[in-house]
Amino acid sequence: MAKTILVVDDSATMLMSLKNSLEISGFTVITAADGVIALDKLQKGGKPDLIITDINMPNMGGIEFIGKARALPGYRFIPILALTTESQQARRDEAKKLGATGWLVKPVGGTDLIKIIKQVLPGA
Repeated sequence: MAKTILVVDDSATMLMSLKNSLEISGFTVITAADGVIALDKLQKGGKPDLIITDINMPNMGGIEFIGKARALPGYRFIPILALTTESQQARRDEAKKLGATGWLVKPVGGTDLIKIIKQVLPGA
């Protein structure tokens, strides 16, 4: 059975690019344009095997989203990767403290992304 990945990013181009790369690699992909929409999808029972989130988004950014997602029942151990243009150590530390599994700086090539996903998502 295909693993499901929730991709959260306010850039339609980035969402489309990630969705295409991941689907070509055999994953099922759910998308959300910001943390509010993503959190709503999680609360309605959409339980992905992995979450990839941007950090800087309107309405609810990725760091706040990570904290809120981790607080939901059943989401404590789901891998969450932050995929962002930011490389500041303080932001990385904050994301990690709230429960991010890893931090990737854009742009990340499709091959590299799949390799990282296989490291954090058993059976991918």
